[in-house]
Amino acid sequence: MPTRRPTIRDVATLAGASTATVSNVFSGRKPVAAALRERVEAAARTLGYQLDRAASQLRSGQARIIGVLVPDLDDAFFTALVSRLEVMAGKDGYDVIIASSRDDPALERSRLKALCGWRPSGLIAVPCSDRVPELLLREAARLPVVLADRVVPAAAPADVVVIDNAEAGEIAARHLVAAGHREVAIAASSLAFAPIRERLRGAEAHLRAATGCAPVTIELGANSEAGARAFAYWLERHSRPSAVFALTNVTTLAVLTALAAARVEMPGQISVIGFDDYAWMSARRTALTAIRQPLDAMAEAIWARLTARIAGERGPPVVTCLNTTLMVRDSVRTLPGPGAAAGVAAAAARAPNGADAPPAQRGRGQPRGATRSEGGADAEPPAP
Repeated sequence: MPTRRPTIRDVATLAGASTATVSNVFSGRKPVAAALRERVEAAARTLGYQLDRAASQLRSGQARIIGVLVPDLDDAFFTALVSRLEVMAGKDGYDVIIASSRDDPALERSRLKALCGWRPSGLIAVPCSDRVPELLLREAARLPVVLADRVVPAAAPADVVVIDNAEAGEIAARHLVAAGHREVAIAASSLAFAPIRERLRGAEAHLRAATGCAPVTIELGANSEAGARAFAYWLERHSRPSAVFALTNVTTLAVLTALAAARVEMPGQISVIGFDDYAWMSARRTALTAIRQPLDAMAEAIWARLTARIAGERGPPVVTCLNTTLMVRDSVRTLPGPGAAAGVAAAAARAPNGADAPPAQRGRGQPRGATRSEGGADAEPPAP
């Protein structure tokens, strides 16, 4: 016969404390003396008590919960971002509920409804497309919301944290041009996403201006295995470019996998610049030159904006734009030509150097600032 579940009153009785004190120990709403906290926690362990969050939510009308929605938890970038947000939320006494839309608008709507059903204190969302979901537009009018990454800042209904994607593309293109490269292929995931279009725009504009040549763009999708097959197919049917710039960590992995399968040496036969900087990129036999997104600064900015709104800050949406960093390693070959080596050194000197600085924030219509900071996370390396 099942036994009765222990209640908060049982814990209070055993600990010799009030139910309000027990509630404060588990919710973190008010500080509790260390000795009393230990008594309450010991009583809870003895009884096997677990906080009934649903009941607590019904009483308060809101839970100390933050909803986080991302497009794909298989993507190392989103996983690393969520991990950092979880740590920050925990330090401030919040639990985090994470959902993935799998890049499916219908599933995104369903996941958002489920997250909002918890009556969270706030929402952090990376939409699965440029279009902010209707439900999120409605929630942003009554609930603290921060949007990140796949967002068109000018059209956003809430605070936004993004990187300067056009600048990131330009930084990579400058490095390739300085090394003497003119025939460049750009490996994109999908041009349906605003950040990808902006990275392409920045790279293409500089390549056209500096060399008179437009890069070839190949869309490889959001799956590294399918992307590797697509890039291998393209390589078999086209003349080989001297360099490839991959616009995401997934397309970086796809390009490297396809080159390895075709036994194309890097950088001897083809140069590569990747995107997102993970430990495996520098641990390869040929360490990968890559654009590093400031993941730590991104997570900090997202959390700072969300907690400011939760605390009652009013005003128009604030856009926080962060700069990326070029991590120069060994995967870009300097082609023969006058001044190429000097050009590489000059391009590297002009690239953001990763020095820490606070993020630039602006309301609509305010001047744009610049931020230089570094981030990074570990991810699994590609198969050798």
